[in-house]
Amino acid sequence: MNTLVAVAIAPFGVGDELAREVAEVVKVIRESGLPNRTTSMFTEIEGEWDEVMKVVKEATFVLAEKGIRTEVVLKADIRPGYSNTINTKVDKVNDILGG
Repeated sequence: MNTLVAVAIAPFGVGDELAREVAEVVKVIRESGLPNRTTSMFTEIEGEWDEVMKVVKEATFVLAEKGIRTEVVLKADIRPGYSNTINTKVDKVNDILGG
């Protein structure tokens, strides 16, 4: 079943600058081969439920396995019969706005 998640996976208690650790997380997501997009606050991942959750777990554990306390915020949109919602949801809004 098609699943689109917005996930933020971040280390907790390792200082003020988190870019290096976040980059490790994003690398795992990008290497998964699933459609994804990273913004300043979240990374979106789209695919079948089990595939997406596997990637979220692997991306989380890249930090946790180093002994780093890791915080995960996840929002999911499960929409049977649809695909490419990572793009089409935004496209629909942009079409309405004329751009």
